[in-house]
Amino acid sequence: MLGNLLTGSKILEHEILLRKAVLKIPSSNFGVFSLYKYPAKFIPQVPAFVMENYAKKGMKVFDPFAGFGTVGYTARVYGLEYELWDLNPLLEYFHSLCEIEPKPLDKSLVDKIKAHSQEFIPDWSNLEYWHPVEFISLLSKAWGFYHQAADEYTKKLLLVPLLRLTKYFSYADEKVHKLYKSKYAKEKVEGLLKEDYKALFYSLLEKELGNLEQKLKEYQSLNPKKVHCKVRAGVDVLEEDLEEPVNILITSPPYLQAQEYIRTTKLELFWLGFKEDYIRSLAKKEIPYRDVPKIEIFSDTYHTYRALIEEKHLLELYDNYFFAILSVFERLSKKVLDYIFIFVGPAKIRGQKVPIHQVVIQHMEGKGDWVHEKTYIDKIVSRVMFSTEKNPATGIEDQRMDKEYLVVLKRR
Repeated sequence: MLGNLLTGSKILEHEILLRKAVLKIPSSNFGVFSLYKYPAKFIPQVPAFVMENYAKKGMKVFDPFAGFGTVGYTARVYGLEYELWDLNPLLEYFHSLCEIEPKPLDKSLVDKIKAHSQEFIPDWSNLEYWHPVEFISLLSKAWGFYHQAADEYTKKLLLVPLLRLTKYFSYADEKVHKLYKSKYAKEKVEGLLKEDYKALFYSLLEKELGNLEQKLKEYQSLNPKKVHCKVRAGVDVLEEDLEEPVNILITSPPYLQAQEYIRTTKLELFWLGFKEDYIRSLAKKEIPYRDVPKIEIFSDTYHTYRALIEEKHLLELYDNYFFAILSVFERLSKKVLDYIFIFVGPAKIRGQKVPIHQVVIQHMEGKGDWVHEKTYIDKIVSRVMFSTEKNPATGIEDQRMDKEYLVVLKRR
């Protein structure tokens, strides 16, 4: 399973299959880890590997780009205190899943939703672009129950089933992570409209609730602990500081152009009740589509790849990306006591792979407080995104990422 590459007399890189490196997590689809498709969600074996091999009892872990919250769910399994941040408000909703103690399902819940008459209509100017009118009536009653009649426990239970069905009963392609109106999705909607879609909706809702019950039982079988945690959703990571020290920072930052997480999840955010102006304001804060103060970057790799970029807008994107993530790591690292773990892949600009991990290593070592201890090279087994031979935006042959890198930085 493990191989290595020698650099001088010191082993700095190890090939590893992280999915097979941790026995405690049976699979990446186990328990709450796979309940919802969230963009760029890393597998639970990544934080689990870190916690098994580097963390000690009493340590606190921190993820500033927490996304779906995988680091938090995993930290509970290992009994570690944790703190999670993310720009996307969905983090707080998804995190609530690991706090649910499984109870027998209320068998009358779906009947209560059917009987609910008050609607909830999202504050969304493009609502009818993403949902046919017939489905809006059906969905608005189910979400009306969620917002107006459900207690907090029931809201947690309904969250994922309703989100999954809302995306299924839409022009969005639920098979991919992006909010995308595909040919498949249009044909799907046309087919649903010819069926008894109301009966199908409630039948699928029962099925989704049953699946959730099973996934919660699986997670509980890992014996998660009730630990102290702090979850901050809707946080601009470029503007915030840690209030208290942490032992380990582990995160997977955005990958160059592979972002737009707010745009990708705006369908979910609107149905959860967020306003259009607020969602738009969050989208403007995403990396790298925002102006970021320039910093000095201590990396030859950064400058080498920058010299290959000709288009002005791509240069701005490249600079903003590295100014953003490196300033975040630089600032937050001041309160990290022991280790930083960065999980990232070589994203592309105009078909050119950029080794983000090398830029991070060189810059953080160049600042003087951190030393590169090791990089684990993880082979990607599967990823459900678009399967096209060419990137539709550029016409360039599209080769998907086949490796990701877990960078280990240790405080000097």
